[in-house]
Amino acid sequence: MMQSKDRLDVLTIAEQWKRDGRALALATVIKTWGSAPRPVGAHLVIDGDGNFEGSVSGGCVEGSVITEAMDVIADGQARTLSFGVADETAWEVGLSCGGEIAVYLERVT
Repeated sequence: MMQSKDRLDVLTIAEQWKRDGRALALATVIKTWGSAPRPVGAHLVIDGDGNFEGSVSGGCVEGSVITEAMDVIADGQARTLSFGVADETAWEVGLSCGGEIAVYLERVT
Protein backbone atom coordinates (compact mmCIF):
# COMPACT_ATOMS: atom_id res chain seq x y z
CA MET A 1 0.00 0.00 0.00
CA MET A 2 1.32 3.42 -0.95
CA GLN A 3 2.04 5.75 1.91
CA SER A 4 0.01 8.98 1.91
CA LYS A 5 3.34 10.86 2.25
CA ASP A 6 4.34 9.55 -1.22
CA ARG A 7 1.20 11.01 -2.76
CA LEU A 8 1.65 14.29 -0.96
CA ASP A 9 5.23 14.62 -2.10
CA VAL A 10 4.34 14.27 -5.79
CA LEU A 11 1.44 16.70 -5.46
CA THR A 12 3.62 19.12 -3.52
CA ILE A 13 6.22 18.94 -6.26
CA ALA A 14 3.50 19.54 -8.88
CA GLU A 15 2.31 22.57 -6.96
CA GLN A 16 5.83 23.97 -6.77
CA TRP A 17 6.51 23.32 -10.46
CA LYS A 18 3.24 25.06 -11.35
CA ARG A 19 4.22 28.07 -9.24
CA ASP A 20 7.53 28.07 -11.14
CA GLY A 21 5.56 28.50 -14.37
CA ARG A 22 6.10 25.03 -15.81
CA ALA A 23 3.51 23.38 -18.06
CA LEU A 24 2.48 20.13 -16.35
CA ALA A 25 0.57 16.90 -16.70
CA LEU A 26 -0.42 14.66 -13.81
CA ALA A 27 -0.80 10.89 -14.25
CA THR A 28 -2.78 8.91 -11.68
CA VAL A 29 -3.23 5.14 -11.47
CA ILE A 30 -7.02 4.68 -11.46
CA LYS A 31 -7.34 0.92 -11.84
CA THR A 32 -5.22 -2.18 -11.35
CA TRP A 33 -5.90 -5.82 -11.94
CA GLY A 34 -3.69 -8.63 -10.80
CA SER A 35 -0.19 -7.81 -9.72
CA ALA A 36 0.74 -4.20 -10.54
CA PRO A 37 3.90 -2.26 -9.70
CA ARG A 38 2.05 0.74 -8.23
CA PRO A 39 -1.33 0.95 -6.46
CA VAL A 40 -4.43 2.94 -7.36
CA GLY A 41 -3.77 6.58 -6.47
CA ALA A 42 -0.05 6.55 -7.35
CA HIS A 43 1.00 9.73 -9.16
CA LEU A 44 3.56 10.84 -11.71
CA VAL A 45 3.99 14.51 -12.56
CA ILE A 46 5.62 15.44 -15.87
CA ASP A 47 6.66 18.88 -17.11
CA GLY A 48 6.84 20.19 -20.66
CA ASP A 49 10.57 19.43 -20.86
CA GLY A 50 10.04 15.77 -19.96
CA ASN A 51 11.22 16.06 -16.36
CA PHE A 52 9.22 13.87 -14.01
CA GLU A 53 8.75 12.87 -10.37
CA GLY A 54 6.83 9.99 -8.86
CA SER A 55 5.86 6.71 -10.46
CA VAL A 56 2.81 5.00 -11.94
CA SER A 57 4.57 1.83 -13.07
CA GLY A 58 7.94 1.05 -14.54
CA GLY A 59 9.72 0.18 -17.74
CA CYS A 60 7.99 0.86 -21.03
CA VAL A 61 4.69 1.80 -19.38
CA GLU A 62 6.12 4.82 -17.64
CA GLY A 63 7.99 5.86 -20.78
CA SER A 64 4.73 5.70 -22.72
CA VAL A 65 2.92 7.78 -20.08
CA ILE A 66 5.66 10.43 -20.21
CA THR A 67 5.51 10.56 -24.01
CA GLU A 68 1.71 10.83 -23.96
CA ALA A 69 1.96 13.57 -21.33
CA MET A 70 3.64 15.82 -23.89
CA ASP A 71 0.47 15.60 -26.05
CA VAL A 72 -1.77 16.22 -23.03
CA ILE A 73 0.23 19.33 -22.11
CA ALA A 74 0.01 20.55 -25.73
CA ASP A 75 -3.69 19.91 -26.41
CA GLY A 76 -5.16 19.95 -22.90
CA GLN A 77 -7.20 16.82 -23.56
CA ALA A 78 -7.23 14.42 -20.63
CA ARG A 79 -7.18 10.74 -21.47
CA THR A 80 -7.13 7.31 -19.92
CA LEU A 81 -4.32 4.95 -20.91
CA SER A 82 -4.64 1.21 -20.40
CA PHE A 83 -1.79 -1.28 -20.22
CA GLY A 84 -1.94 -5.01 -19.80
CA VAL A 85 -0.13 -8.02 -21.11
CA ALA A 86 -0.30 -11.77 -21.00
CA ASP A 87 2.16 -13.49 -18.69
CA GLU A 88 4.21 -14.87 -21.58
CA THR A 89 4.96 -11.40 -23.00
CA ALA A 90 5.07 -9.46 -19.72
CA TRP A 91 8.85 -9.17 -19.51
CA GLU A 92 9.13 -7.94 -23.08
CA VAL A 93 7.02 -4.82 -22.51
CA GLY A 94 7.96 -3.98 -18.96
CA LEU A 95 4.98 -5.27 -16.98
CA SER A 96 6.88 -8.17 -15.52
CA CYS A 97 4.06 -8.79 -13.06
CA GLY A 98 1.64 -9.61 -15.91
CA GLY A 99 -1.02 -7.33 -14.41
CA GLU A 100 -3.11 -4.57 -15.92
CA ILE A 101 -3.27 -0.90 -15.06
CA ALA A 102 -5.24 2.14 -16.18
CA VAL A 103 -3.73 5.61 -15.85
CA TYR A 104 -5.66 8.89 -16.05
CA LEU A 105 -3.54 11.64 -17.56
CA GLU A 106 -4.55 15.31 -17.29
CA ARG A 107 -3.02 18.74 -17.80
CA VAL A 108 -2.53 20.70 -14.60
CA THR A 109 -4.00 24.19 -14.96
